[in-house]
Amino acid sequence: MFLLSGCNPPSTPAEDFPGVPTEADADVVDVDSGTDPAGDEVEMPSSEDGPVVVWWADGGQLALTISGSSTCPVVGEQIRVLEPAGEGNRVAIDLVEQPADQVCTMDFVPHTTLFWTPTTVTTTEPLVVEVADTEVTVPVK
Repeated sequence: MFLLSGCNPPSTPAEDFPGVPTEADADVVDVDSGTDPAGDEVEMPSSEDGPVVVWWADGGQLALTISGSSTCPVVGEQIRVLEPAGEGNRVAIDLVEQPADQVCTMDFVPHTTLFWTPTTVTTTEPLVVEVADTEVTVPVK
């Protein structure tokens, strides 16, 4: 007897790094700023006004970019499915809490955390992401 089973990807970050992801990191997915019909590179939306979440790696990952101090970056800790596809397609991303007494520089730079896309959500419905007391809607891929 042969049994196949699918595995859920981990809820912890796949990667995190200073700055924003570039096309060299993964295939960029249309996020309304758009790939032009000639196939030129898509520009990441600015994270200066709050968290930015986009599909990444052909929808296999979600990229969360938030601006903050370079010495105390805002980093995603885990992703949780709140409502699966067909029932809301909603996730929450928890952030690493910084110690209250930590001294941070006053600069304002982006930091990105990549998460594997949970298997119970879909790229074919808008995905609502709750992060940092904000809701971000990631459009259909």
